[in-house]
Amino acid sequence: MPKKIAKGWTILAMGSVPTILVLGNSMLIPVLPQMKAETGVTSFQTSLVITLFSVSAALFIPISGYLSDRFTRKAVIVPSLIAYGLGGLLAGFAAAWFSAPYFWILAGRILQGIGAAGTSPVAMALAGDLFKGGEQSKVLGLMEAANGFGKVISPILGSLFALFVWYASFFAFPIFCLVSLLLFLVFVKERKRGKNAQSFGRYAKGLLSSFKTEGRWLFAAFLAGSVCLFTLFGILFYISEVLEKDYQIEGIRKGLILAIPLLFMTSTSYITGSKIGKKRTRMKASIVFGLFLMAASFTALIFFQRLVPFFSVLAVSSIGTGLVLPCINSLITGSVPSARRGIVTALYGSVRFLGAAFGPPVYSSLMEWSRSGMFLVTGGLSLFAALLSLLLIHGKRRARSGREKATLFEKWQLS
Repeated sequence: MPKKIAKGWTILAMGSVPTILVLGNSMLIPVLPQMKAETGVTSFQTSLVITLFSVSAALFIPISGYLSDRFTRKAVIVPSLIAYGLGGLLAGFAAAWFSAPYFWILAGRILQGIGAAGTSPVAMALAGDLFKGGEQSKVLGLMEAANGFGKVISPILGSLFALFVWYASFFAFPIFCLVSLLLFLVFVKERKRGKNAQSFGRYAKGLLSSFKTEGRWLFAAFLAGSVCLFTLFGILFYISEVLEKDYQIEGIRKGLILAIPLLFMTSTSYITGSKIGKKRTRMKASIVFGLFLMAASFTALIFFQRLVPFFSVLAVSSIGTGLVLPCINSLITGSVPSARRGIVTALYGSVRFLGAAFGPPVYSSLMEWSRSGMFLVTGGLSLFAALLSLLLIHGKRRARSGREKATLFEKWQLS
């Protein structure tokens, strides 16, 4: 196979992993009101179907990252995809066979979350291993775009599957996982590298000591990524409820409407990833500007209730999210050597998952409190992340003693 074609298949296989990952939450968003009606649970209990998936993933992601550094990326991704699919089967069969399936559905979602822990964050670390320089930023941008593409099609797919039966989406997960697994096994060739023989305790101690030096800008970057996912899934939860309750829009129409802001985010992610290269100043500017766009858009939403103006303003926040996420991916992945890349991208993946986890339940409470208050809180949080990124994220690598030296992350590779 020609080298260029082989590389294209490799990128496709790696992009399938974040696409499959995001289906885990986004595909269920349009189904949640129907699930609530069929199972007889509350809105808060329904939101836990999203939350427990994300929380379990967030808890296990650091372990997956460490294992991928100690062994190989594929040794973690392959069983993780299998667990992801099995969790979908458990939830689907419980919904089909049991008269009170709710807690079994949650068990399946937790298993899916554990599987998800070893997918996209580890695939991001693998992209950092296989690609360098501007090509690395482009591939990471494509992976973020693939993640966004999954968000675009997932509400449509979820609405389509729900036309058959509300729990059909659960049975779709193992099919998608199998496709991704086959692509990954056939087309991704991981480079051989030495095992990290450090104990987990020593490894964690090195990580913590390094965060004392590099932690300020990493904290700002992690927070920005988490805010993007928190607001995204919170707003999607809000829109799903409003479309069905206030406008009686259901099914495919609802899925198509939910896909609109996600389409803007995906397109922007693709363009951003292809343009930023490896220039940290450009990355920082994109992150700060994107967060300011989100803050302005969310705050302005308090003045718009009709669907067309509302989604027009919301699209601005989606463009902002598309500017932020690919730059954070490149900034973090490019700053970490392969010996520690898995754990650091895993920690970043954890905070992203936690953002997605708490979005729906928090917005469920905010919706009951005040619509205007909900959007003001969202705008204020985005503004806080923007200011923190402006102050703490470095536009350039810091030099020491008058010349550029290795960052503490790079020194890890020598330990």
